[in-house]
Amino acid sequence: MMTIQGMKYKSDFEAKKAILDIGRRMYAKGFVASNDGNISCRVGPNTIWTTPTGVSKGFMTQDMLVKMDLDGKVLMGRLKPSSEIKMHLRVYQENPRLQAVTHAHPPMATCFAIAGQPLDAAILTEAILSLGTIPVARYATPGTQEVPDSIAPFVNHYNGVLLANHGALTWGDDIYQAFYRLESVEYYATILMYTGNIIGQQNHLSCEQVDRLLEIRKNMGITGGGVPPCMNGGQLTKVCGSCAAAGEKTAVAGAELAGVSCGNCAAAGGKTAVNGVELADVSCGNCAAAGEKPALTGAERAASPCGSCAAAGEKPAVIGAERTASSCGSCAAAGETQTGPQAPLKGVTPLVRPGDSGKMSGGGLDAGAGLANAAAGPGSPSTGPGPADKEALIAEIVRRVVGQLKA
Repeated sequence: MMTIQGMKYKSDFEAKKAILDIGRRMYAKGFVASNDGNISCRVGPNTIWTTPTGVSKGFMTQDMLVKMDLDGKVLMGRLKPSSEIKMHLRVYQENPRLQAVTHAHPPMATCFAIAGQPLDAAILTEAILSLGTIPVARYATPGTQEVPDSIAPFVNHYNGVLLANHGALTWGDDIYQAFYRLESVEYYATILMYTGNIIGQQNHLSCEQVDRLLEIRKNMGITGGGVPPCMNGGQLTKVCGSCAAAGEKTAVAGAELAGVSCGNCAAAGGKTAVNGVELADVSCGNCAAAGEKPALTGAERAASPCGSCAAAGEKPAVIGAERTASSCGSCAAAGETQTGPQAPLKGVTPLVRPGDSGKMSGGGLDAGAGLANAAAGPGSPSTGPGPADKEALIAEIVRRVVGQLKA
């Protein structure tokens, strides 16, 4: 360790050794597959060591690591840094106190990231004390400037973040603290998955119990982590980390963020949601970036042309209908139109069920009926075919089917 300008940093040797150790632990725990993930450790006010691109974190050697400054300039190393180093650099720039960053794709945590669900239930005391809540950053294309921009609002208020449809990112005052937080994120996500989706029962802590844990956390010197929802008079009440710190109000009981403009929405100047509505009055995330409004209550983007559909200039689905008013995504890419009454397929005989009085085109029931009427003779009333006529009709249909099969 060495002290520079009052801050303690690991030496180059210590940092590189720790990065290799944590890389092997990530790989052994299944937090990364193939060449996924990246790690960085600060060794000075403006310098870090980080993992290279295209290398498995379980099989790294010291000569593979890259030394950089916080402006992204490579100072030492024969390999290139990961394209995702941008979000590491942004963490250090947003909070100069932080010493290390870890990024991986732990399976359970990544499931929550894909679902867009934060890890914020007050059901596990250890999570509240040492980790806190873990929000979800809006979706960003990997390797682009969108990624560091998406995590920036959370760095000073939380200890980690889920990257939408991607994975998890944690940081700390020490490289091992950053990694332990990554472990805690995956453990927390696993507990939430089991209790919420397998057992189907979660006993949330009361607001009084949560307040006591937060006081202990403060005494431990942990300043970030947000405030999880808690039970208040039998109803779940949400308060949201950076929003609460900004003097904003808590959610109305029973509503998800009903009275608080939080996270990306607040950062974008969005308004709060109406009680009982999931962000119905706030343009947030990707939609807000596109200047669009969010979905209405109970509708899946019913009033919002958002995402790939909007990019294609399409409108969203009608409430309760599956793409009824929208030719979007793979269907649109294939040039298909929206859902509607199915047109008859050419060359295919429509299905006729017993008792149906409908007509078959192209030599089906019409032709058979013609045979029956003809058998009745000229001037006979069209009261429908008799037994003999039915036999002739069946024989004619069989003959035609056999003829088609032979053809």
